[in-house]
Parts: sequence; structure tokens; C-alpha cells
Amino acid sequence: MDKNLVICRILDANLDRAREGLRVIEEWCRLGLENSGWAEKCKQMRQEIAHWHTSELRLARDTPNDPGTHLSHSQEENRESIEQLLQANLCRVQEALRVLEEYGKLYDSNMGNAFKKIRYQVYTLESELLQSYRYQKLKNATLYLVTSSTEKLLETVEYALQGGLPLVQYRSKNIDDIIRLEIAQKLCELCHKYDALFIVNDRVDMALEVNADGVHLGQQDIPIALARRILGPNKIIGRSTTNPQEMTKAIAEGADYLGVGPVYATPTKPDKKAAGLDYVKYAAKTSPIPWFAIGGIDEDNVTEVMAFGATQVALVRAIMEADNPKKTTQKLLRKLQGTL
Repeated sequence: MDKNLVICRILDANLDRAREGLRVIEEWCRLGLENSGWAEKCKQMRQEIAHWHTSELRLARDTPNDPGTHLSHSQEENRESIEQLLQANLCRVQEALRVLEEYGKLYDSNMGNAFKKIRYQVYTLESELLQSYRYQKLKNATLYLVTSSTEKLLETVEYALQGGLPLVQYRSKNIDDIIRLEIAQKLCELCHKYDALFIVNDRVDMALEVNADGVHLGQQDIPIALARRILGPNKIIGRSTTNPQEMTKAIAEGADYLGVGPVYATPTKPDKKAAGLDYVKYAAKTSPIPWFAIGGIDEDNVTEVMAFGATQVALVRAIMEADNPKKTTQKLLRKLQGTL
């Protein structure tokens, strides 16, 4: 086959692929996020790509004889969440743009550089979009489950997710890393199946490996700036705080959210004195970022915590040790949403 014709067919196919992927992303920016700025960026990139989609390239198309039209993969047949849909289409666009950049150099001396610029624009959009999407879900999450060790860990978490749980942190201190990593991977997949955020406690390396939505750091863990360099700009980083000074420092260091507590004495943190409800009241008046009251909170006292200004709470035993984690989660969510 003529080499120039092959190049034209490659360019035509990837011009279509890039435009289609951008349109999928644009629709969510416009109607899902109602963000006119991001929608306009997508539209401008689509129009610039369309400028290069000449009649010569379109005429090279031979869809009936293209073996690629019959190729598929199981991961392309299902989308489990909006985030997964966006990520898949962002990757699709980036791959197409790289092909256009390389083969475009053989077709037009200006084409390679033009698509290199667009590709970097998509990288920036990806970072902004995924960071915003996760952060919005974080802000809307009224209930946060922190796991404890149990033989029914996965089963308990799934029941809670079925009850509407929006946010899970995997915390496990006393097992081998290879087992912890395996469980983290399964929990991450489970959370994303139910469109919930998944956070790993302490271990930035494991959060990165399993593609968690972020990491939660204690006061003695690595600096937030280092965690950010490792995880990248679009992941969530939380920090535990027990007093106003620690809160101020965590916010200044760039934490995305705070743990505020322990509100009550809890066997989960036997070495920590309760920070009390006054600290909850302080956080409600002071914190400019999302924060979760944590420590000894359950169905019986969550209303009291809310009375001091908490709108988001994190808990462990109330769900992990519940006879019916699904119903417990549903009841807690109704209380936090003011419908019970």
C-alpha cells in the first residue's frame, strides 16, 4: 500500500478519536459540572483539531477494510463511574494526540508542533478536572469510614457502600505489606465500583500503587509537600489534627481535608486524649477546607457532634462492628443529612 495513503489513514483515524474523546469530556464539563471554562477549553481544542481534518485525510478513510474496527477490550465495554469514564477518554485523547504529533511530522511540517501543544493542554485539563472532581466528592461526603482489622473486612465495607457510603480509608497497622497491598487493591476496586472515594492511611507508596484517590497522614507521617510530589497534584491528601495549632499548620502545608479529634475517648486511639467538642466548634468556625470530626462517634452521639457544627464525620467501630453495616450506614447518612 502507498505509504502516504497509510499516513493519511492513520491521521484521519486519530483526528476522529481525539475529537470524539474531547466531546465526551466536554459534555460532562458543560452539563455535569456546569463549568463553562472547561467546556470552552474542550470546544476550542476540538475546533483546532478539526482545522487539520482536511478532505484529503477524510478521503483516505476505508472503514470496511479497517481491521481495527473489530478490536475491543473488556475494559472498554463497561464504565463503573464518571471518574473512570473521564479518565478513559482523557487517555484516549492523549494517545491519539501523540500519534497525530508523530505521524503529523511526516505530513505537514507544522502539524507535529501543533499537536504537541494541544497534548500538553489536555494534560493540564486532566489534572484540573480530576482534582476538581475528587475534591467535589470529598466536600459532599458527609460520612467517612476508617477501617479496622476484621476477617470480614471486604464484606463489611461492601455492605456499607451499598448503604451509600461515599468515602473509605483503609487503615491497617499490623499485617505484612504484601497482604496489606493486596487488600488495598481490592478495597480500591470495590470503592470505585460504587463510585466512592478510596484513601490509604499513612502509606503513600501503596496509595500510588493501587491508584487510590489519596492518602491520609498523621502528625508523625511524611510532610504533605513530599506526599504531593509523589502522588501528583490531583490526589487528595488529608491530615489528622488534635488542636488549633496543628490545624493551622496542616492548612498552610496544603492539606485537602482535616481529621478533627479525637472528639471522644476511643480504644482505636488509646494513647490520645480526647480533643473534645470545643475543638469541633473551633473547626466549624475556622477551617476553610473540609474537615471530619472523628473519634468515638456513633449513632448515639453523632447528633451531639452535629450540634457543635460538624457536617462531616469519620468513624470506625460504629460501622465496622455493626450487626448490619448497610442499615447502620443508611441511618447515619440520614442523620447527617437531616432527614432522620
